[in-house]
Amino acid sequence: MEMFVIEGGHLLSGEITPQGAKNEALEVISATLLTDQPVRIQNIPDILDVNNLIQLLRDMGVKVTKHSRNDYTFQADTLNLDYLDSIDFVKKCSSLRGSVLMFGPLLGRFGKATIAKPGGDKIGRRRLDTHFLGFKKLGANFVHEEERNVYQIKAKHLKGSYILLDEASVTGTANVVMAAVLAEGTTTIYNAACEPYVQQLCHMLNQMGAQISGIASNLLTIVGVKSLHGATHRVLPDMIEVGSFIGMAAMVGDGIRIKNAAVKHLGCIPDAFRRLGIKIKEEGDDLYIPRQPHYAVESFIDGTIMTLADAPWPGLTPDLLSVLLVVATQARGSVLIHQKMFESRLFFVDKLIDMGAQIILCDPHRAVVVGQDRKIKLRAGRMTSPDIRAGIALLIAALSANGVSRIANIAQIDRGYEDIEHRLNALGAKITREQ
Repeated sequence: MEMFVIEGGHLLSGEITPQGAKNEALEVISATLLTDQPVRIQNIPDILDVNNLIQLLRDMGVKVTKHSRNDYTFQADTLNLDYLDSIDFVKKCSSLRGSVLMFGPLLGRFGKATIAKPGGDKIGRRRLDTHFLGFKKLGANFVHEEERNVYQIKAKHLKGSYILLDEASVTGTANVVMAAVLAEGTTTIYNAACEPYVQQLCHMLNQMGAQISGIASNLLTIVGVKSLHGATHRVLPDMIEVGSFIGMAAMVGDGIRIKNAAVKHLGCIPDAFRRLGIKIKEEGDDLYIPRQPHYAVESFIDGTIMTLADAPWPGLTPDLLSVLLVVATQARGSVLIHQKMFESRLFFVDKLIDMGAQIILCDPHRAVVVGQDRKIKLRAGRMTSPDIRAGIALLIAALSANGVSRIANIAQIDRGYEDIEHRLNALGAKITREQ
């Protein structure tokens, strides 16, 4: 198992450019299954989760042309649908969370799908009910085969319907949208997720001939069409990586510029860091984070403790709470981190406590961080990355700590961050990868 060895205490400076958005890439790559014509997608991040999905498409018979490291064309004109029932396919799906996004395209185009319960982060329950309830509204039936732990979904004809999602699930919305674009009639999706990932997916589908309106709202209207054609699409910069770099610049930066950050698509992410006292300058489409000798947590108008909580877009993405928590350990003041969506995502804080952070884990969803105003630096330690976002948070903590730290299970970090050690070493970090 590979690990990172991090020599902490080095200030980082320079420029860094975010990769393409992982979550968007998984959606739009899956959407290429909706047509038999070529679809070219640019700015695809070269990361484990995305590469595994691309390989899965190859195994299914999709023609994949790699123009450059981050530029691919996909053509799903000769799919081997029998492969979807194979043990090999089921096994691969079980280790890849992104495989869930093939439900909608396969159901919409072929009227059936057999897909395993997807794997991914171990951060609590990530139920699929929203996906299935949406498909049922479109006329599909499904059966869970417990002995193989796979789902059989079938529909002779999908028909448009009014759908009120039981939660504003990003992947649930994306899946139902992809199924509905080829359904007969009009589909209305209320309580739809409206994250930039979903917006980008809808824009690409419209380029392919779909008729989707209400994009960027929680009420989508989809007029079904008989077929889709090819298109060219560019993936947005990854807002989670942008947020991760803001946190890193606050903790260990000596002036860092985040290039081409797609600032207008970041929502409240910069302001969440500003609530911790982080100074962020917006310069065109770049963000510049100067050195932060000290940063003080704001309080609410009535003087109560600052609370940072996740919420559906345009609220704060849950993927950045781990980073915000680490940054808060060196702030002046206290903050309550409230992780509402996943009950196991805060369990990594025990590693930060071992490093000297003052954190009270109240329950699986809430932690109080008492900032130390850089008076007591974190200590180096040995840790294991439990998921992608906790992994990058622990890496940031290790960069700020005194001494040499080791982080095991870095495959979790590789799932979401492209060449992270090389890019950070270019800024002055001291990170090596070892077996």
